[in-house]
This record gives sequence, structure tokens and C-alpha cells, in this order.
Amino acid sequence: MTARSSPATRTGGRRASFIRDSVSIPDGQTEVWAFLAALSGAGPVETPLSAVFLGGGEAWKLRKAVRFPFVDFSTLDARHRASLRDFELNKAAAPDIYRDVLAVTRGTDGLRFGGDGPVLDWVVSMARVPEGEFLDVVARRGGLAPFLRELGDVVSAMHSRLAPCDVDHVASMRHVLDGNLATALAAGIDKAALAPVMAGLEAELDRIAPWLASRARDGFVRRAHGDLHLGNLCLWQGHPVPFDALEFDEAMATIDLGYDLAFLLMDLDRLAGRGAANLVLNRYIARTGDVGLLEGLGLFVGMRALIRAHVTRRMGGDPADYLARAMAALQRTQPVVMALGGLPGSGKSTLALRLAPGLGVMGAVVLRADEARKRYFGVLPETRLPPEAYDETVSRVVLDGLVRDAAVAAASGHYVILDTTFLDPQDRDAAKSAAGAAAFRAVWLEAPPEVLEARVASRTGDASDATVAVLRRAASTARPPVDWPRLDTSDAAAVERFVLDVTQSASSC
Repeated sequence: MTARSSPATRTGGRRASFIRDSVSIPDGQTEVWAFLAALSGAGPVETPLSAVFLGGGEAWKLRKAVRFPFVDFSTLDARHRASLRDFELNKAAAPDIYRDVLAVTRGTDGLRFGGDGPVLDWVVSMARVPEGEFLDVVARRGGLAPFLRELGDVVSAMHSRLAPCDVDHVASMRHVLDGNLATALAAGIDKAALAPVMAGLEAELDRIAPWLASRARDGFVRRAHGDLHLGNLCLWQGHPVPFDALEFDEAMATIDLGYDLAFLLMDLDRLAGRGAANLVLNRYIARTGDVGLLEGLGLFVGMRALIRAHVTRRMGGDPADYLARAMAALQRTQPVVMALGGLPGSGKSTLALRLAPGLGVMGAVVLRADEARKRYFGVLPETRLPPEAYDETVSRVVLDGLVRDAAVAAASGHYVILDTTFLDPQDRDAAKSAAGAAAFRAVWLEAPPEVLEARVASRTGDASDATVAVLRRAASTARPPVDWPRLDTSDAAAVERFVLDVTQSASSC
């Protein structure tokens, strides 16, 4: 963890929040406290569990010698173990921020780091991150947009490094939910306001319990970050980096990866808007292929919102907005599979980006063939592939996988946007079949040839590898489906009418 002056929060029912308050120096730590204050030139940023002293380019995190029902740091050995675990958990994701675990010892000339004298305490040494580089601060000033795709990449990469855990995840989620209810009541949230939220969360947990168990069996429950809100991510050397993983409770941080992601999505939704949350969700799914997490997204986001609600109340704020967000996350709407087809440059991905944020919990999931192909080859979506990556065999595997994912997402009650050319009638039939009991809607996008060519020629940093030559070959043989309505994407007014029609139709379901 690097130091900061604004509050951060922790998850779960046993610890409500980190609050910057004037906690007295614990017994036995006065000397170490004074030593660190002298190094930093000021008092620390405090939380109930730690004190972080800010130097010019360095910060030192000292755990307080305190004991709470959920954690005991009262002994030197316990603080040493916690410091080592903190360093271990965060070093992989933030190697340039987390520097070392240092002993504070007494020598003949006073206190120092290291040395052969008796150890008085332990600190985690970190690089100091400027206050303006924490992502919640960046979000509040409207500066997150350039980092959203990379944020999805960073979280997916972090999750990919984690080993699956064999736990009773249903029981642990019930424990966390029960703990949050108790904490919310203790924080002073009105029982009547809390009742419908808890009833909804409990009902949803009961509904998806078999799915949660299957997720654990399939390897999606891992020892994750555990506290992945925007305040625990920062910009380091221009790139988003997670830090301050929950270190004091292994059970609380051994969770479904979707639940880990949900804290970030909920925070993005509130501080940067639904479009930001939807972009990160879709980037994460594009990188991991974990479309299955959608089944639990309502519960996961709702539980994270409840956590924020009781933290906000304990800090003297109004929890009403977070309680409303929890209820909204649990609302189930009519699932829809929408197929966007058309030649390269026809505007499929642009239109999907416009539509998705307004369609369902955290927006619609966009399943794009170009991104699925890159995932198949294990590269970033923007990496160009050689021509042989587009042979008929590979294309069939990619399209079949895309359709299967659409079926999973639709069965989970989510709005799905399928983004591929749909030049092959077989693909169009498969997309319609994937909808199952969900509604199916399709549209063929088109534009004048010169517009298509200009769009394709000007693409940069996109998942599509199509060139003007590829476009021309496709156009020479393309036969648009006669039963799909057409939309000229060069007609801005027509596009606006279409977007309005889709979003209004979704809201009326």
C-alpha cells in the first residue's frame, strides 16, 4: 500500500472501513512512531490498523499494535507476518512500488532500519505515489478514459497468475453477506432501508448457489486481491497498477474472480459512469473469455454496493445511493441477443460501443469476433495476426466459440451484442439459435463504399486486421441477408434513432 490522504475501504463483514482519524499511538510503539515521523518530517496518514509515513520519495507502512475481533496485530511476530504477507501479495502486481520489509532496530546511536540490535517493529517500505495518481482521484477529475482498456488488461493479467482454491465458496459468500448485514446495522443504516436490499441479495445467493459451487470446481475461485476498488489502483509510470491487496484475512480474499472484479466495476460506474464500467467489463471478458461470470454479476455488484453503503454510513455519509445501486444490480430484465453484421468498416464495433452501456447490469456484453480470435492466439486484441490466422478452420472455431458464449450470456439473463461480419448464412442461423429463450434482434450495417474504405484505412489500435484489400474482396461476394433490417451508419440521424429505439425497448422489458 502506498500512502494517501483520502479514505480507503476494506471489504467484508468484519472490517468496516479505513478512516483517516486521530488514533492514539499504541502502547509500546511510541519510539518507532517518533523515528518514522522524524524520517518523514510529519505525522502519518492513519487507519485503524496502520500508520503510513510519507517521505520525499518513499513511504513506510507500520502496522499498529492493536487487536480487533477480525485481526490481531498486538504482537511483534504478528506484525512481522502481516508485513511479509502484504509485501508478498502486492510485489507481483506492483514491483516498483513495493520495495522491502524492514526491521526497525535499536543500535548504540538510536533507532535505524536493519542492524544487529533488537527488533522493535517492522515496516513495509514503498515508493511514494503522488495523491493525484490514485485512480479514484483520476476518475473524479474525469481522466480515466485513456486507461480503461489497459485497466481491464491489468486485472485480467493479475487474475491469470492466481492458483485455483478448493473452498466451499457458497458458505463463504453467505458468511460475508451475513457479516455485512451485521456491520451495516451496527453502522446505523436504517433497518427498513436495509431490509429489501438484504432480502434481494439473500434470494439471489440462494438462486445461484449451484452456479457458485460449480465456479469453484471450475477453478474460478482464487486468492484474489480482495479489495479492488479505484482507491487501491494508481497510475505508476503512466500505467494502472493495483496495490494494497487485502492481506489480513485469507478467507475474505479467497473469492470468485467475478466478485473481485465487481468492486472495480461498481466503483467505476459511480465515479466514471456506466460507459467506463462497461468498457472494462467487456475488455476483461475479451481477454479472459470468462463470459460465465455474468451469472453472478448482479449478486457480486450488489454485495460490493452494500459494503460501500455501510462504510459510507460509518464515515458520516448517506448510504442511500449505494443501497439503490445494490437494488438496481439485482433487477433482472428480458435478455436479448443482438447480431450486428456488415462488411469491415460498416461501424459494428462503434455502434456496439454506443449501445452497450445502456443495456442491463453494467451494460451489455459485447462479443466481438476480432477480439475472440486474438484471445485464441494468446495475444492482445490490438496485435496484428498473419493471414493464416484467418483461414477457414480457425474462423469456424472462433465463430462457434462466439455463439456458445452468446448462449451462456443470454441464459444468464444479460443483453448480448454479437459483433462479426455475419457474411455466412450459417453464422446468422447459429446466432439466432444461441438466443434460446431470449429475444433475438439483428441488423445489417452498411455505408457507401468510399466511406467503408476511408474507415478501414484510418484504423489504428483496433482489434480488426481488415485492410482495404480485404474489404474489397468481401464486398465483391457479400450477399446481405434479406430478412435483416438495414442501417446506413453514414446517416447520423438514422443511427441516433436506432440507438434510441434499442435503449427504449430494453428499458421497457
